[in-house]
Amino acid sequence: MIAIVDYGVGNLFSLKSSFACVGAQAEVTREASALRRASKIVLPGVGAFADAAKKLKESGLQEAFCEEARAGKPVLGICLGMQLLFEESLEYGVHPGLGLLKGRVEPIAPAVGKGYKVPHIGWNVLNFPKERPKAPIFADVSEGDYVYFVHSYYAAHCEDSLAATTDYGAPLTAAVWQGSLFATQFHPEKSGEVGLKILRAFARL
Repeated sequence: MIAIVDYGVGNLFSLKSSFACVGAQAEVTREASALRRASKIVLPGVGAFADAAKKLKESGLQEAFCEEARAGKPVLGICLGMQLLFEESLEYGVHPGLGLLKGRVEPIAPAVGKGYKVPHIGWNVLNFPKERPKAPIFADVSEGDYVYFVHSYYAAHCEDSLAATTDYGAPLTAAVWQGSLFATQFHPEKSGEVGLKILRAFARL
């Protein structure tokens, strides 16, 4: 069973429906015991970093989530759920993250320069770094496939875990992978058949 963490933010039921489409059983949960029982965990998220971090801590799920992630259980962070995995965020101040991945969440506006709208909303292609093996969640995905983004901040200084980038005036982190920890800045559940391929690959890990 795949546990989808319900801490008050995220497209929970859209995610659950997408997993059902690929034949995977997923459960939306607010119970730490469910995270421990699950074979895999998904951490979704939309909205502001500080608010989401506070809600995750207050939900009582943060400790169980981090313990399971550090123990090697497959985890998939999505959008803001990906950003929470890093050491800190510069979104409206400096806020600590979960510290499961090295890196910092920074605003995309200074990186992409003038002429590019922020937030970055829409379909963009995936590019895979040549110096690393392709992440297992991209086993059925090709370079140049399109996925759907909605974000104003991105993960920077995360070369150790970089799994994919997208070009939006500058290369922006699209996905990361370290051990059994996977995360996407884009929304697989909103990315059509490509997104379903990614969720299917995660489900079969």
